Amino acid sequence: MAGKLIQVATNTVTSAVANVSLVGINTDDVYMVAVSNLVPATDDARTQVRTTTSGTADSDSEYDYAYKYFKTSTTYGNSSATNQTRWDLQEIGNATGEANNMIFYLYSFNSSSKYSFFTVEQAFLTNGAELRGYQGGGVHTVQETNDGINFSFDSGNITSGTFTMYKVV
Repeated sequence: MAGKLIQVATNTVTSAVANVSLVGINTDDVYMVAVSNLVPATDDARTQVRTTTSGTADSDSEYDYAYKYFKTSTTYGNSSATNQTRWDLQEIGNATGEANNMIFYLYSFNSSSKYSFFTVEQAFLTNGAELRGYQGGGVHTVQETNDGINFSFDSGNITSGTFTMYKVV
């Protein structure tokens, strides 16, 4: 049956950690990562995402991304960058109710001859209590086998969140 999800890895953060890695990509299938209720220890923290190789986050300067974001207070905006050390997502806060929720689709992560790339849909409440949504994607411009994905913040720890990776078959 096409379109089934098979859980590969999960991690629920209940006390502060510096980062979360989900590993287990070992086929050429598409993988989906669901992140819910992601909250930083530091207000106005930017979510950072990296690929992993052998379970370790890649910190080279080969990350490119582009997003369209939607705000409840005004019109839409754009965010993009090339040759970064990670994929950056929007800043979020840590007050009650402020959290980040995302769905990623990961492509070509297991291939040593292609770039790893993703698409993301994100809904969150910012540190200014504004509801926003992101849609876009990114590419890691290195031809290498990546076995997972790593999440952190640009300042402070992750205080809560549920991270689950599925293989799409």
